[in-house]
Amino acid sequence: MGKQVVGVIYVLAMVAVIVGVDVLFFRQHFWGRLMVNVGIVLVFGAFYIRFFRGS
Repeated sequence: MGKQVVGVIYVLAMVAVIVGVDVLFFRQHFWGRLMVNVGIVLVFGAFYIRFFRGS
């Protein structure tokens, strides 16, 4: 697979995790949802830098 396809799949996976966590756990908690979403994006960014950027 090309790098662009892997990148698109990675972003779609990140969006799916964020939406899933929002709907399941933080529907009525704005600040908690915001903090968890930022944390998820940071974790996905760290994994991207560690595993995909170097290859």
